[in-house]
Amino acid sequence: MAFIPDPVIIVNLVLCIIIFVFGYAAFRKSNNMNPFLIGIAFGLFGLSHLNTLFGLTLFPEITFVLLRLCGYVLVAAALYMSYKSLC
Repeated sequence: MAFIPDPVIIVNLVLCIIIFVFGYAAFRKSNNMNPFLIGIAFGLFGLSHLNTLFGLTLFPEITFVLLRLCGYVLVAAALYMSYKSLC
C-alpha cells in the first residue's frame, strides 16, 4: 500500500470529511434527511479520495466507480426530495 501525497486529493478528502460532519449535524438538528444524504454522499466521495491517496489498493476498480456513482445518486436524490417538497 503506497501512499501518494497529492495535495489536491488531500484537500478534497478533508473537505469531504467536513461536509460529512456538517451533514450529520444538520440532520441531527433539523431531522431533515436531505443534509444527511448529502453528507453520506460526500463520505463516499471521501472514501474514493482515500482510495486514490493509497494508490487504488484499498478497493478494486469497480468498487471505486460504484462509490462515486452511489455518491452522485445520493446527491441527486437529496436534491429531488428538496425540489419535491417545494412543489
